Amino acid sequence: MADPVTNLVTLEPVRPVPSAAELASRIEHTLLKPEADWPAIERLCGEAVEHRFAAAVVYPCWVKRAAARLNGTGISVGTVVGFPHGAGSAVAKVAESAVAISDGASDLDMVLPIGLVRSGMWDEAASHIEAVAAVCRQANAVLKVILECCYLTDGEKWRAAELCIGAGADYVKTSTGLAPGGATIEDVRLLRRCVGGRCRIKAAGGIRDLSFALDLLAAGADRLGTSAGVSLLQQAQK
Repeated sequence: MADPVTNLVTLEPVRPVPSAAELASRIEHTLLKPEADWPAIERLCGEAVEHRFAAAVVYPCWVKRAAARLNGTGISVGTVVGFPHGAGSAVAKVAESAVAISDGASDLDMVLPIGLVRSGMWDEAASHIEAVAAVCRQANAVLKVILECCYLTDGEKWRAAELCIGAGADYVKTSTGLAPGGATIEDVRLLRRCVGGRCRIKAAGGIRDLSFALDLLAAGADRLGTSAGVSLLQQAQK
């Protein structure tokens, strides 16, 4: 069977975001450092409100407090599931997802079981996504599946994205930000060609420069996950 990544028609890129306010609406303001304490998380939430970011993304242990801090602001609370390697069981991911949603998270970034994908165990990998997607659908929560592209071939990225769509994911996401490689223009373009309008794309990992952020959006990213959101807006305002 021919490699689905070859002989593709390139879609026209999405226009770069024209203003700082619109850029902010595409950023998920993120703090996933293990040493982050409550003052740091509270500051993240305050910055999300001040700059009108799309979401504040925190570890599960902070979701309940972050949700209380952001209540009534219109800013979503995001968190991670099976982070950072996706190596836990589907049952564990379901339990983690249910608790996070109960605590106030509306966006879940779940790591694909990378080892299963690299082993060609596609059905088993799909079962993880399907199980978490079912929890999200019941709660009207958004599921973003992290592919961790730096560990996959282009063919695996393509097939994994198709798997995510078939299993009910709302987004495919490039990276955790903790692996050796983060978001790349090439990966976003590949994912956009694969998913078209069937789901959205979140780019994450190493997004600190405004030019790079705008290039990712132009390549087809719908959201950017970054801890440098405030800096990006400062660069845009200049």
